[in-house]
Amino acid sequence: MIETIDANGEVKRHGECLLGVWPSPLWETSTCSQYVERGTFTAKPQPRSRGPRTVRRVSPASASSPGVPREPIDFELPEELLDMNADEFREILREVLRDELGVSDPVMGQRWEGGEVVLKPGKDGTQEKRIPIETLFSKVVMIRDKLRVLEQKVNAHPKLAAEEKVQMQQYITGCYGSLTTFNVLFANKEDQFVGQKGDG
Repeated sequence: MIETIDANGEVKRHGECLLGVWPSPLWETSTCSQYVERGTFTAKPQPRSRGPRTVRRVSPASASSPGVPREPIDFELPEELLDMNADEFREILREVLRDELGVSDPVMGQRWEGGEVVLKPGKDGTQEKRIPIETLFSKVVMIRDKLRVLEQKVNAHPKLAAEEKVQMQQYITGCYGSLTTFNVLFANKEDQFVGQKGDG
């Protein structure tokens, strides 16, 4: 977490998203009022008796018949959900958010594992730069994920006109097209960049 003091003397804090989903920086004012720093969460689940499972009654919301009593639905919550610790819950929440945001953990093609990218200058006597291919791949994936988040924000923006959304979408598609060179790094085709027809 980084703290800065603004012109009014107020302390402003920002840092990385603890779920690893939202782009940086994440400002303190953008977080939940129940925010706690990583590693400081100390709540523990209440000990449960090891008797038979309890059935909880839940009433489904029904917009079609307001004011009419609803039948309760009986279902059992899996014990795995009830006995989950904070780290397990956090990991499941990450998976759900990644699915909803279109953010994933793509796999790099096996032939690239352990490889490196060599940037060789044209000027004699200057040193070349070697970058592990895993580092390049993770940066390409970060760019792809941030473009996807940007695309969703543009499409859902309430103040943008339809024409503006289309224009911004074309810029984003152009960015995808510019990055199709890196498609060879991905093991799965569905993780690759897709630009306009003819790109790739």
